[in-house]
Amino acid sequence: MTTMAQETVTAAAVTAAAVSEAAVTQATVEAAGVPQTASTVRRHELAAFLRHRREHIAPEQVGLPRGTRRRTPGLRREEVAQLAAVGVTWYTWLEQARDIQVSVQVLDALARTLFLDGSERSHLFQLAGAIDPRPATSCAVVTPALQSMLDQLDPIPACLQNSRYDILAYNRTYGMLLCDLDAVPPEDRNCLILSYTHEEWQSSIVHLEKSQRLMAARFRGSMADHLADPTWKTLLKRLRTSPEFCEVWDRHEVMGASPRRKEFRNTHVGRITVDHTDLWLGPARGPRMVTYAPADGESRERLEKLHKIAQAR
Repeated sequence: MTTMAQETVTAAAVTAAAVSEAAVTQATVEAAGVPQTASTVRRHELAAFLRHRREHIAPEQVGLPRGTRRRTPGLRREEVAQLAAVGVTWYTWLEQARDIQVSVQVLDALARTLFLDGSERSHLFQLAGAIDPRPATSCAVVTPALQSMLDQLDPIPACLQNSRYDILAYNRTYGMLLCDLDAVPPEDRNCLILSYTHEEWQSSIVHLEKSQRLMAARFRGSMADHLADPTWKTLLKRLRTSPEFCEVWDRHEVMGASPRRKEFRNTHVGRITVDHTDLWLGPARGPRMVTYAPADGESRERLEKLHKIAQAR
């Protein structure tokens, strides 16, 4: 990984670097018959994004005089490089979609220099194929419309979860499927946490060990995108206080999302068989709506009975 000190170069090299810019544009690459790999496409998207943001920042916004000889809309490349404390040639190469590696420190500096908001910053790091070291400060918002969708799915159990298995919202039937979820403190409403610490939740899952392994494997796969996020690290630290979780975690199993059948042993209505489906609200490994459709007539009747019990509470 290149450091900011290594990336700092003299401005004298800018002219030579700029001369070759035409040779690395998207059109030229395609004309030359170079395969358009995901990496190539991502580099060109990154270059276009940086150029667009640079051209839409007025010099006055960063304390620079506009002058009378400025022909570039927005900031010049060398001005962005100076403000971000990176090499001019290095930044030029980024806008030329050169196949170079860039450090997270440089990406962070560019995000601040170009006044990127949270979504734009995330986009920048994704295009660069890097992990943002800044702690995540936002989470999925449960809108009234989403809660209404959950409620209208009753008596089918449904909830909103993020990729950490935090339960963000749920309908009445889900709230009584595995335990009395309303009685669980909000900070403990996490499927992984509950599967290792909550006795009623554990006893309600017929194939508990299999479920724990699947969740740990999916959690590991999702965490690869959040290795520097303190929220994820805190959750993992809490989970590792359980010897049972450590045994499963140390297997280093990884698994993606897939529909599957589950069996629950509900305290109020007995055994229920359901088909689990994830309905994604955004990119994969992001927030999702989890639904448990009854797999047979008996399970449907028992879910309807459970819903009536929940309504009467």
